Order: sequence, then structure tokens, then C-alpha cells
Amino acid sequence: YQLYDHVFTKRELQSTTLFCAIKITNYYTLDIHKNMIDTVSYFLEENLVTNKLEQVRIQNIKNLLHIFLYNNVFYYQDQIYTLTKGSPNTMPLSDTLSNIYVFVWQKQILKQLQLNNEFFGRYKDQIFFTWNNGNEEQLGSFLQTIRDKSPNVQFQKLIGSCVPFLNAFVQNQNGDLFSRIHRHPLIQGYSLPYEVGHAKLVHSDWLRSALIRAVCYCSSVEDFNLERIYLELTCLTNGYSLRFVETHVQ
Repeated sequence: YQLYDHVFTKRELQSTTLFCAIKITNYYTLDIHKNMIDTVSYFLEENLVTNKLEQVRIQNIKNLLHIFLYNNVFYYQDQIYTLTKGSPNTMPLSDTLSNIYVFVWQKQILKQLQLNNEFFGRYKDQIFFTWNNGNEEQLGSFLQTIRDKSPNVQFQKLIGSCVPFLNAFVQNQNGDLFSRIHRHPLIQGYSLPYEVGHAKLVHSDWLRSALIRAVCYCSSVEDFNLERIYLELTCLTNGYSLRFVETHVQ
């Protein structure tokens, strides 16, 4: 929705506007523990009126993070190992720490983008933004400068008039925005999410959500119909009846 507002309300999309999608490849191993704790401390000091988060002092938060990060150990082939960078991606706190670290890091990008009223969005380890400040080579040079300044954050980039971002494929066609559903080529097609328990109820909700997402993502009726057919075939392939499918589509 925010991208559509940027394009259709603010009218910031030009025929020469480039899109850039970034994937951070070391999201859960961004930096050594000390630097991670220092970054969280800086973030809290910058965004809190006092030195407390609710009733917890920043220093106490740092102490707790020290305990968490420096005591993550695992056992493998008769050896005990400790993590020197990052933390397990199965722990919710790991997501929070990485989000804060990247939030501070991305300011380098935002500082330049805000000069030209660019669009910027991020979800966890994936970033999308528009670029009107030069060609693809100049954008690549800008991102290389970011790499050189902050080598701890490793990322892959895609630059062009069309890029995939999360579950969307976004394209600039001479100043007009087009989008449709995108699927990662390595993910098996025509498969339903695995669920334990009342699978039919869960898959019913999934199909409804997927159809709503298709309405929101697809710029053309043709793309929507292709996505609808794909979803219908997915359900039929996995044993659901035609009546089940038709009920949701209607």
C-alpha cells in the first residue's frame, strides 16, 4: 500500500526510476557480541527520553544481553562450542537484536534516499527502495561505499526496472507501476503449508488470505486470474474438493 501511495498519490515514479532489492545474507551473525550490545545501547539512548525502558535501566538491559549472547553454547560431535557472532535464529530475541542492528545500519542508505524523496521499505533481512539519483552503475557504486563502510553487513543486491521483493514482483514500465505475485524458484510449487491439527480449517484461512493477497498484488486482471488458477490447482492437487475451492473463490 505504501508503495502505491508513493507512486499514485505522490507521483514519484519516473520512467527512469530504478528499483533495488537487497537481501542481507548474514542477518543472524552480523557482528561480535560486544558490538551488538553497544549498538542496542546506542539505539536505546537515541530513542528513549530517559535511560529506562519502562522500569528497566539501559545498563541492566546491556547486562542481560551480555548473559544471553555470551552463554549460547551447543554440542556437536563430542565438542562444546560457543557462538562468537550472532545468536540462534530460533530465538525471538535474535530477531530483535538483528532488527535493531540493521535499523542503525540502514541510516546510511536512508540519508541519501531522503534527499530525493525515494521510497524505502524493509522486512527483517530484505530491503526494497527506489532510485532516481543516477543510473545502475551509480547506484552500484553507492552500495559499494556502504559495503566498504560497514563490511560486517553482507548483502546481495538486485537492481533494475523490475525486481522481486518478498512475495511480490514489482516492475516499472515507463513510469507505470505493475506488480504481481512472485514465488521463489527453489520453493516447491503446488504445495500447501504444513500444519498440525485441524488442517482443513488452516488451509481454508490460507486460501482466503492468498486470494486477498492476489487482489492486492496483481495490477492486471490477467495476472490475478493466473494466480487464482494456481491456487485452485494447489488445493485440488492436495486432495481438496472442487466445492471447497469454489466456495472460497466465490
